[in-house]
Amino acid sequence: MLMISIKDMEKRELHAHAHRLLRECLRSYGIDYNEKTKIIKGKMGKPFLALCPDIHYNISHADGIAACIVSDFECGIDCERVREYRPNVMKRAFSEKEREIVENAIENKKNELFFRLWTLKEAYVKALGTGISYPLNTAEFSFRNGDIVTELQGCRFRQYLVCNGKFVISVCEIKH
Repeated sequence: MLMISIKDMEKRELHAHAHRLLRECLRSYGIDYNEKTKIIKGKMGKPFLALCPDIHYNISHADGIAACIVSDFECGIDCERVREYRPNVMKRAFSEKEREIVENAIENKKNELFFRLWTLKEAYVKALGTGISYPLNTAEFSFRNGDIVTELQGCRFRQYLVCNGKFVISVCEIKH
């Protein structure tokens, strides 16, 4: 189950709001998620429900947006407001092919393409549970006829552009 909420609120409020989305998603699985719910952390810090290890979840929030996914598979989600990207981040985290995709795009699409690629990378490493310690430039993505193209095996990616492209949400599920 996927939930996305567009709300203009303070960062601290967005974090709490993302957890409310998680509570709502878990309710559909028959799970009462509250402050007493026992959460354990994997070796890299990814949280899990202690009593429901087969139910996986992930949340994300950024300026004006919160998102949550609950799945039977390892999963990750990332959401971002499209804004001016920082070239230094692209140099460090993108493959040469991905940098070319962004740099060769028409001017008004560069920021969107950067955040489409960035959120895919973030969703992937969040699904893995490694965070950004993973060498992001090795998880390579591109687009063909509206589809996400990658050589990462066993992964299913989805991406949403909402509010006329103002926000990008990417989801990764890993099917072991």
